[in-house]
Amino acid sequence: MIDTMTATQDIAQLYARYSDAVWRHDYQAFGQCFAPDGEWRISGLQLRGRTEITAMIERILARLRKVRIVFGTPILDFSDPANLSGRVQMTEHCAWHSGDTNISFGTYYDRYVIADGHWRFAWRLFAMDYRGPPDLTGTWLETPDYGPPPAMPPLDASTIDTATARWGLASPLTRPS
Repeated sequence: MIDTMTATQDIAQLYARYSDAVWRHDYQAFGQCFAPDGEWRISGLQLRGRTEITAMIERILARLRKVRIVFGTPILDFSDPANLSGRVQMTEHCAWHSGDTNISFGTYYDRYVIADGHWRFAWRLFAMDYRGPPDLTGTWLETPDYGPPPAMPPLDASTIDTATARWGLASPLTRPS
């Protein structure tokens, strides 16, 4: 049986560790936010396993001077303790080495698992809604509406490729689902 209050606090700490790792460019700490076999679906990428996720965040953050991620309050679904899931809205402020800046808005859909004694991400999907300047004149994206909580995307859902060219990747590193 899950103690929902403790799990809620621990998952809030997971989001804080994730944001802190991105700000400090601590790739190993970022990777530790995921289960060893965790999956991260972002910008057309389908990354599997802590090693692959850690390597990719290092490639992504190499192009960025600083990234400040601010998460809202996660909405958690405790109805199936074996498959704890949730969603959280996010704002991201980016300063690129090139001198460019942008903000992004979106929602992370998450599934959590206890691994190595801590709550970690078992599966994450980032649905970006906006990227551009703070005056909101940038690009608004048509992302699927999965319905009100606790609705979640299917495990094989993909994301719009909004960043592989911007991140300097030769090609999307995707795999068939």
